[in-house]
Amino acid sequence: MASYIPRTLTQTIRRAMTTFPAVLITGARQTGKTTLLRTEFSDTHRYVSLERPDVRARALADPVAFLAEAGTPLMLDEIRYAPELLHYIKDQIDEDRVPGRYLMTGSQNFALMQGASQTLSGRVAVLTLDPLSTGEMMQRLEKGGFDTLLEKTFGDFSDGRSSSTGQPVDLADWLLRGGFPEPCLNAQVDRCLWFAGYVQTYLERDVRDLAQVADLGVFSRFMMLLGARSGSVINMADIGRDVGVTSPTAKRWLSVLEVSQIVYLLPPYYRNYGKRIRRSPKLYLLDPGLATFLLGLHTRESVLQGPSIGALAETAVVSEWVKACRQRGEQPGLYYWQSNTQAEVDLIIEREGRLYGIEVKSTATPPPGHADGLACWMALSVPTAHGALACQIDRPVPLGQGIKAIPWYVGWFAG
Repeated sequence: MASYIPRTLTQTIRRAMTTFPAVLITGARQTGKTTLLRTEFSDTHRYVSLERPDVRARALADPVAFLAEAGTPLMLDEIRYAPELLHYIKDQIDEDRVPGRYLMTGSQNFALMQGASQTLSGRVAVLTLDPLSTGEMMQRLEKGGFDTLLEKTFGDFSDGRSSSTGQPVDLADWLLRGGFPEPCLNAQVDRCLWFAGYVQTYLERDVRDLAQVADLGVFSRFMMLLGARSGSVINMADIGRDVGVTSPTAKRWLSVLEVSQIVYLLPPYYRNYGKRIRRSPKLYLLDPGLATFLLGLHTRESVLQGPSIGALAETAVVSEWVKACRQRGEQPGLYYWQSNTQAEVDLIIEREGRLYGIEVKSTATPPPGHADGLACWMALSVPTAHGALACQIDRPVPLGQGIKAIPWYVGWFAG
């Protein structure tokens, strides 16, 4: 059993509890939702798990009596097993809108999100717990908000932060084990067996229900193909043809993976540029460990020396910034950019009119030429645009043209 590591989302939950009567924590399976709530809120909220058949049966047989017996403040784990309770929770909230009465968890799915958004509209904050970030794994949490994160990443480092950042995060190890707490924190866990079990459980429980897939073997091949295309612009016709399904089917399956928090779709940046050739999003696996497993990569050598290292490093960086946004309850714009001359920037962050660009390279010795795409984008962008090259270094290094190389992991400055 992996030991508990404090999560950035905890402070976001506490902030939401001061405003909303209910808070729903969703996310992919095995990200630590139950552990977070039971560790952080057991002193204030009674815990009830709806995963137990007997408890679920009582809740469904007589919801009013069940909620009355449970009382509040209350934690309801796996509300997706009894979504009908949401209607009765709404009635309870309308009688008494005390903030923070209900904390709920549920693995992400269509029915749960639809039920929560419709039934508890204006009464619930819906937050997502992703796999561990590097900052969480290192137990070096940045206490500030997203603006602080951007300032510390793109600042001038005049306060001394240009010195060594301490113990760096090993890229190969992160790509192999990823951020799911069990394989990430417990070295005794067999990584291959864990991810094999995770994929099988996901296919059997979620995909069969959500996608109504007759042949799970075909869907499994679909997932493996997406693992190989993490960091690439998606073409549903090509993907469907390679798997042997129609383009609409491939698109529907991709939507299932997206709502299950397995993949993330990064849209292209359109604003302020006259010529834009990319209109399709780029696809990323949200956990790099799952990406390398689906690729069949199981050793450091196969990861670092294989042809996928560039795309995998990009996957790791983009997923870090997605987590950084969502764990703080923020929704800043995240995009990628490519010009009509093929100049590109892997990640654009738009924040209240400010723009920040990040190019990702797997190298540990970045030459200035690696920042050419950033320089092109900055020349076309707003005068205050910032640029950084994320790579395998442990301290920031200036590259010229207002661009610096920085460690690839978001948690490098925290602590």
